[in-house]
Amino acid sequence: MFRILLAKEFLEQRRTSKLLIFMAVFFIVGTISPLLAKYTPQLLRSIPDIPPEFAELIPEPSLKDSISQYAENTSQFGVLLVIVLTMNVITQERERGTAGMLFSKPVKRRTFVLSKWLAGMLTVTAGVIISSMACAIYTTILFGELPIGKYLIFNLLLLLFLAVYLSVALLASALARTQGMAAAIAFGFLVILMILSSLPRVNNYCPVGLLNWGSEIFNGTGVTHWPALVISLVIAAGCVLTACLHLERQEI
Repeated sequence: MFRILLAKEFLEQRRTSKLLIFMAVFFIVGTISPLLAKYTPQLLRSIPDIPPEFAELIPEPSLKDSISQYAENTSQFGVLLVIVLTMNVITQERERGTAGMLFSKPVKRRTFVLSKWLAGMLTVTAGVIISSMACAIYTTILFGELPIGKYLIFNLLLLLFLAVYLSVALLASALARTQGMAAAIAFGFLVILMILSSLPRVNNYCPVGLLNWGSEIFNGTGVTHWPALVISLVIAAGCVLTACLHLERQEI
């Protein structure tokens, strides 16, 4: 039954163009990030009437700048995309009545939730793969060869970072009765995490600490953020588990 539900999710993603949107946005993010890192300083220097002393202060772009731009763009556009396309996956089926039809058959509600989470994660993983390949190609062309090992670790941390927000959006969809309420809950969680991520020292314990860890890997400082990794795993697992338990007790 789990495989049938998973196939249903992928079929729905194709029919609603969610899969196409994911792939297109992540490809654009991976392509444009090294280009922005390379040519933004040149554009700033070409501004008319800019004093020479200010032009000299603009540093030459490097490989690290490309990776930082990639992390920044993915953390912004990727998170918004994951939340927007996940926050209604359960609520929508409840409103349409398809959830009630499914639960009248031998379908466990936790199987229903887990199939949606796994389908979302596989889609996000595919998006990160496409984005990372595009970024790697253009970074190599513009800045030189990438350290493959460090780059793979960085993208794994990035994937886990996105998994946290996908799990949060899935929980919002399970808690809400309507799509509007699901959006409010999901973006409420997003605002809370953003506020915590902006606080000094606290951000090292938030999911954004994973991105900081990825940047530290390229900077070669040796700084690690194990608490951020553990807390991110706990948040993701806790959200999925709570969604399953809530749906088990909820009347459809």
